[in-house]
Amino acid sequence: MRRPLQYLALAGYVVFLAFPLVWLMSTAFKTAREMASLTPTWIPRDPVLSNFADAFAEQDLLGAALRSLVVAVSASLLTVVLALPAAYAMARHRSLLGKAATGWVLVSQVFPFILIIIPLFMVLRTLDLVNTLAGLTVVHVTFVLPFALWMLQGYVRAVPRELEEAAAVDGAGRLRALVRVVAPLLAPGVVATSLFAFISSWNEFLFALVVLKDPDVATLPLTLVRFTGAEGVARLGPLAAASLLATIPSLAFFAVIQRRLRSGLMAGAVKG
Repeated sequence: MRRPLQYLALAGYVVFLAFPLVWLMSTAFKTAREMASLTPTWIPRDPVLSNFADAFAEQDLLGAALRSLVVAVSASLLTVVLALPAAYAMARHRSLLGKAATGWVLVSQVFPFILIIIPLFMVLRTLDLVNTLAGLTVVHVTFVLPFALWMLQGYVRAVPRELEEAAAVDGAGRLRALVRVVAPLLAPGVVATSLFAFISSWNEFLFALVVLKDPDVATLPLTLVRFTGAEGVARLGPLAAASLLATIPSLAFFAVIQRRLRSGLMAGAVKG
């Protein structure tokens, strides 16, 4: 009796997660009259593509998507570059200071990130990075880096020390051993970490709302908000169409390397 109940619970969870996406896809192809109907429909009666045309006509979706792509790729690359050597040092040097650093990384995730918005904004203003994509990239790296450190530590601990000792016998220093021996073995963890950083940066809205003030540098989540007028009334058709297009990159990246992401998250959680 346990296995059917498990599958039933899993099916219910999948339906719960898939419902918003399915409803979004349905809404993107509905007419304004059908969306305003009191009787909701799952499948559009008269599917239309005008919502997509209106979305591109009203907002610069391609430009916003390109800016979001630049920020997301830059944030994921910087996260991996910073997290990999730091995770290696924290995993290999199990001193009191290293344990304290690991504990602080975990404790920092307890506090709501809204608490650091004002300090981060003040730092960015001092560095003249407000209203720039570079400043938003720095904020996203700060947001993702603690989780990346925690996950990559588990992978580093799984690499046998004997491999580094053998490299040291051959004359390799610690940095060379990290680059030539340890880093290739951490490929699943690096892929999972970079994908997590990319998706987090691509979908992030709150920090972008605070840092970016000029519409010409707005990312895709900020551009989607503009489909809601000053009265708070949203044009559901173009908004649903634009939102559906905005989900495609995340779904595509996840579909390509979902196995590495799943194994990376499990290994980082178990071995960490």
